[in-house]
Amino acid sequence: MHSYPGDKGLTMSSLAEILIIRGLMPIESLDTITGSTAEDDLHVLNLVDQGIVTYAQIASARAAQAGLQFVELIDFPIDRNAVALVPPALCRRHEVLPISVSGDLLTLAMSNPGDVFALDDIRAATRMRIQPVVAERQDLRTAINRVLRADGELSELSSALEDEVRPTGGDIVPLGEAIEDDAPIVRFVNLLISQAIQDRASDIHIEPGEHEVGVRYRIDGVLHEMQRAPKQIQNGVTSRLKIMSDIDIAERRKPQDGRLSVMHGGRKVDLRVATLPTVWGEKVVMRILDNAGSSMSLNDLNLLDRNFAAYRSSYEKPYGMILVTGPTGSGKSTTLYTTLHTVAKPEVNVITVEDPVEYRMPGVNQVQVNTKAGLTFASALRSILRSDPDVVLLGEIRDHETAQIAIEASLTGHLVLSTLHTNDAPSAITRLIEMGIEPFLVGSALDCVVAQRLARRLCERCKQPYTPSPEQMVSLRVGFDPAVHPLPTLHKAIGCSACSNTGYRGRIAVHEVMLVTEDIERLAVERASSAEITKVALAQGMISLRQDGWMKVQLGHTTVEEVLRVVA
Repeated sequence: MHSYPGDKGLTMSSLAEILIIRGLMPIESLDTITGSTAEDDLHVLNLVDQGIVTYAQIASARAAQAGLQFVELIDFPIDRNAVALVPPALCRRHEVLPISVSGDLLTLAMSNPGDVFALDDIRAATRMRIQPVVAERQDLRTAINRVLRADGELSELSSALEDEVRPTGGDIVPLGEAIEDDAPIVRFVNLLISQAIQDRASDIHIEPGEHEVGVRYRIDGVLHEMQRAPKQIQNGVTSRLKIMSDIDIAERRKPQDGRLSVMHGGRKVDLRVATLPTVWGEKVVMRILDNAGSSMSLNDLNLLDRNFAAYRSSYEKPYGMILVTGPTGSGKSTTLYTTLHTVAKPEVNVITVEDPVEYRMPGVNQVQVNTKAGLTFASALRSILRSDPDVVLLGEIRDHETAQIAIEASLTGHLVLSTLHTNDAPSAITRLIEMGIEPFLVGSALDCVVAQRLARRLCERCKQPYTPSPEQMVSLRVGFDPAVHPLPTLHKAIGCSACSNTGYRGRIAVHEVMLVTEDIERLAVERASSAEITKVALAQGMISLRQDGWMKVQLGHTTVEEVLRVVA
């Protein structure tokens, strides 16, 4: 933790006394606190880990000891006139936020008001007197991201943008650095991408219309309209994105795909770019591939205990096939990459075949499909099987040839991970048989199928408990009988500044994990319908998508409405 003015010699004991006096910590906890300095991060972390206090309470106590005001920014009425006085780049560099102004006095929220460099820079930029107040660091970062949005600058830029631009593309494009000197189109594109990453968007849609260009972000699975710009900038924006993505700027009559990397907040973020000719011009869609997803652990997938045990029993085997199914945007790639991150070890040779390579992983041999050069899924898979792989990840099974080679690979001592487009887990078996794979091969090779959907996760700050009606419980179709079972306590979405008044922040996966047992293998050989396979799988303990969703509703992770939205 940082030191504050006046806290020299402040010990954990005196800090604890302040917390007790303010009613933030039970007095019996004083015995557990040592006399070390308050700058000792370890003791602060111990207090938080033990559940004695929160970071906000510690920041409040330190503000009191230093004789400064403590503010909780999540509900503070921040003065936009004050925010406009300090350049956004300066606020982000020093992690400060102007929150109010009175005459020549500017009130500045800081996590470390002892930072004299920040105070001097803000004083020089504004030529005003500065009054520091203390805010909890994560609370401050959230407020900076919320308040210092690029929307205002985007609106100003869109009215003054040039018709043509000659941007120079690079391998990695830095965002938000020295953009004042860039051409307006370059600044506009950089701001669009930077704002999307900051807003946790998964996709950016740039859509030409008859008289203007629209921009929409997909956040937590739902599209939000963000910006409208003049029609005159359309060609310039499209050309800029094509150059950044290494796409042919002269070709406007057919769809094209590309990829670009940007630096945002000190980390590299990859974007997959697709252009589509429409009647009003080329639409551009950018999928944001945040590499943070490739470093997730399996615990982050939020599998229920039974599902996690079943899934782990499959990926820990040295051979067999694991399929992850679901519609586009259901998190299949994230599940596969997380699994790959777990099984990829120095003694294991992992090779992937993808179209395109979404996340780049160290220690993994990743092959990009190139149909123009004749490198298809099938030909690449056939070649890599001669490269002595232990684990093979196949981006998608699209046709009979690819499916046949993947099945044979899993039967010859390889662990094969892939995706398939089906509505539920049992349908994967019938889908493979429909693709022309012999039923006995499907039953022998397939070891586990995971079907999944993504539901929006409730905002932890504003979710509210309530008791549902019997009708709502019956609509879930999870075997609830109001005459037998008491009505549970669930949570509903309310909306606050932390979640942009949506009531949701982030997403959670709903799973259906089916192990291919002897009984299910027998049904596959008999070419049984997916309904028959489902019946047997449920009898053997499989949790359906709807039941899994219901359990996550009971845990307070999501709402009934979200489960009904994503699960048929």
